[in-house]
Amino acid sequence: MTVLVTGAAGFIGFHLSQRLLEGGSKVIGIDNLNSYYDPLLKEARLGKLKETANKTGNEFLLERIDLEDSHSVENVFASNKPKKVVNLAAQAGVRYSIENPSAYIQANLVGFGNIIEGCRHHKVDHLVYASSSSVYGGNTNLPFSENQSVDHPVSLYAASKKANELMAHTYSHLYNLPATGLRFFTVYGPWGRPDMALFLFTRAILAGEVIEVFNHGNMIRDFTFIDDIVESLIRVLNKPATPDPLFNPNAPTPSGSWAPHKIFNIGNSNPTPLMEYIGAIEEALNTKAKKKLLPMQQGDVPATAADTSALEAWIGFKPNTPVKEGVKKFVEWYRDFYGV
Repeated sequence: MTVLVTGAAGFIGFHLSQRLLEGGSKVIGIDNLNSYYDPLLKEARLGKLKETANKTGNEFLLERIDLEDSHSVENVFASNKPKKVVNLAAQAGVRYSIENPSAYIQANLVGFGNIIEGCRHHKVDHLVYASSSSVYGGNTNLPFSENQSVDHPVSLYAASKKANELMAHTYSHLYNLPATGLRFFTVYGPWGRPDMALFLFTRAILAGEVIEVFNHGNMIRDFTFIDDIVESLIRVLNKPATPDPLFNPNAPTPSGSWAPHKIFNIGNSNPTPLMEYIGAIEEALNTKAKKKLLPMQQGDVPATAADTSALEAWIGFKPNTPVKEGVKKFVEWYRDFYGV
């Protein structure tokens, strides 16, 4: 089976591509290797994917293109005819979206539009795409459920992810395209993104530098380990979305549809205070952090927590890796990769 993975050199895309190759799939990757964070880390991930392809005898092909380039995206679909597509490419980062809104409009809206057009014209069996817990925005009713409204985003990044959900639903309705959106909750682990807290804190603590702790440490996040994310992705990919037979258009709910479109939270369902998360890093490094407590940043939210009961009912799995275990695995990878 040929699977198209956008953002294949990214954190989640890399791990998913590894699993697909190990499972016997041919993987077509799309990535522009932009400089939002260190391209050398992305190149190192690609190197590992090529190693895996060589070991397994399965093909990995990377197309270095921008998703907003409609002609190039169409050529990838026409040349490779993927049966399944996982869209993980996006301009990431809540805070960066405040400073660089145009990057989000191009990558997350125009780019996503090109992907779903490719899926439509080439009769893809299933589109799985990344949404985000950020769509819950100003909602403070925890845990977040797919049945709750997501009409109050607090960043352009969040708004672009909600727009993706609406675009995908429309295509599911108009063209009978099975599509599943996944709202990721604070993904972490080996080969992670350098702009995320775990990476930033680990680097700073090892260098003896001060770490910046926002909202004076009064933050809660549903930290979700990368292996759990990938296991969920594989299972979702292999179970295409179907219409909800119980959907009532006279009393519509956000989580259901008459179209073959589904939305799921993917979180650990074990929200962890930020200071406890920092404590897990300190324990893994055997070093105390020097902390600078700062106010909440614009576009951020104080707490996230995922209700994953719908995901578990659909695929028979829920993320469950304890934070201490996941942080330890990241620290081991970080020390090995950077030689510190």
